[in-house]
Amino acid sequence: MSIDPLKGECLDYKALGLISGIEIHQQLNSKAKLFCGCPTLTREVEEANLEFFRYLRPARSELGEIDRAALEESLVSRRFIYKSYDTTCLVEADEEPPGELNREALEISLTIARLLNMLIVDEVQMMRKTVIDGSNTSGFQRTAYVASNGHVETSCGPVGITILCLEEEAARIVEDRGDEVVYSLDRLGIPLVEIGTAPDIVSPQHAREVAQLLGMILRSTGKVKRGLGTIRQDVNVSIAGGARVEVKGVQELNLIEKIVEQEAERQVRLLKIREELMRRKASVPGTVHDVTVLMSASSSRVIESSIRNGGAVLATVLRGFCGLVGQEIQPGRRLGTELSDRARRAGVGGIFHTDELPAYGITAEEVEALSRALNAEDEDCLIMVTGPRERAGKALLAAIERAEEALSGVPEETRRALPDGNSEYMRPLPGSARMYPETDVPPVEITAEMLDGIVLPELFTERALRFEREHGLNSELSRLIASSPNYQLFEEALERFKLPPALVVRTLEVTPIELARNDVDISSLDEARYMDCLALLASGRIAKEGLSQVLAAMAKNPHMSASEAAMKVGMVGMDDESVESLIRGIVQERAELVRERGERALGPLMGIAMKELRGKADGAMISSILKREMERLRPP
Repeated sequence: MSIDPLKGECLDYKALGLISGIEIHQQLNSKAKLFCGCPTLTREVEEANLEFFRYLRPARSELGEIDRAALEESLVSRRFIYKSYDTTCLVEADEEPPGELNREALEISLTIARLLNMLIVDEVQMMRKTVIDGSNTSGFQRTAYVASNGHVETSCGPVGITILCLEEEAARIVEDRGDEVVYSLDRLGIPLVEIGTAPDIVSPQHAREVAQLLGMILRSTGKVKRGLGTIRQDVNVSIAGGARVEVKGVQELNLIEKIVEQEAERQVRLLKIREELMRRKASVPGTVHDVTVLMSASSSRVIESSIRNGGAVLATVLRGFCGLVGQEIQPGRRLGTELSDRARRAGVGGIFHTDELPAYGITAEEVEALSRALNAEDEDCLIMVTGPRERAGKALLAAIERAEEALSGVPEETRRALPDGNSEYMRPLPGSARMYPETDVPPVEITAEMLDGIVLPELFTERALRFEREHGLNSELSRLIASSPNYQLFEEALERFKLPPALVVRTLEVTPIELARNDVDISSLDEARYMDCLALLASGRIAKEGLSQVLAAMAKNPHMSASEAAMKVGMVGMDDESVESLIRGIVQERAELVRERGERALGPLMGIAMKELRGKADGAMISSILKREMERLRPP
């Protein structure tokens, strides 16, 4: 259950008939892209050495149909500009046929399929998926069906894994200028697995658990990319009486739970709005009225500017919608926001509606004049758009269509995840007409030899338990190092050096994070340099308290060894005799303090000793010697 923040109501997801599923899109860390030899590197846009543009149009499927999502996209004529680099080629530009399927990427996808208990196909056949939003220069995305009918075990029972596909990553959007969209080709073609679950997810908390589990399995392979943007989740949500809605582009695991909650709440509210509209016998006539002349003297800056630049002001009446267009359906978003989302797809800034007027420079007198001109009653709502005439016409028709859908309840659609857990309209749900065969890439037979050669990796969860058992780590540190790319380095360090396992974990995982937070560039600290530093620690030449400063010096001086770094920051260890002599002198100089305070003098003396010996001697040893020397001063 969850509290609905809009009304304080407790949502019972079982009673609501919540059905949810997740699609995971994960980039693979292969050496090359899916259909060419280009590296899978991301680049800065300023490094582009070529730019070109395209216009894209939808193609019909083999049955002569046009996908509805592609058709809507084509209603907005936009130019797509592409940035190319010396690490991209003619394949990304769609000026050269693709090469054969990347075998390394295929092997990784087969490994993932085995980890998900899936049935693998006998032959991998590429298909083309119509995509004309500019994210692929060809107007389609190449994708291959690899496996199906898998499952994972969760706290709420097994969740089915219905499909695993291997496909090419889309181009990266750089800038949306409205009539133009700029894309970068560095990401286009990176191998990607798409994993879809069955609609077995029963709550927002369960959705997060499943996403976390799938992410753990993917990272356990050691063959997937990590970092922001390398993994994306799409969440499918519906409730009884609602409709399947796909919320795309959830990049943060912590957001999944909130996305499911707020989409369920949105559908509940839309169904309540439909009930009220039915009670009122509401309707959407759909008549478009040109009110440009009527609004020509408006003090609204938006309307005045639009008319001055040759634009039109168009309006329509929604019968019985008064008060409902302004009804909140998600925190900060209303039914009017949904209508506005549709209008913006056609290229206008949004809509005006009388549930929020007078406002934005539009006066009460102007609203009254509009109502009289359009024969609107008190229970009606007026919506209005302005912009270039053709664009304004398309925008108003799109808003009218969304108002008509409100009479039915919840429309099936694809929505974009927003950072606050809300979502906004992207396009209709795509249909089967978007897929057709790929003729440029030959199929690949999945042989018994290929499957027998798959070596399944140790899962993070299994590795963490092993680290707890074998090395005595607590659960937090064991999970930290088990999920890190440094886990093999950790095991190698323990094998070579007699060091406390917890100290090695902190050196490899915690200290670098602390240095980065202090604006130290740690990119040059590779495995060899960590091992160099740990060897210095194991030999007793530096103390654990000096590790951070030595690593910082090594990070700032990429060619400096650990020994040189220790010398530079004055952290070269002292022999035991020298340490004892220095501490003995500290105690003797403050003998009166020890006699007066007794054991309470340990704290001040420890501070003085650490100031002299930090990084040069172990703190536990310093404390032990201090206690011994203080004991000698006590009277017999």
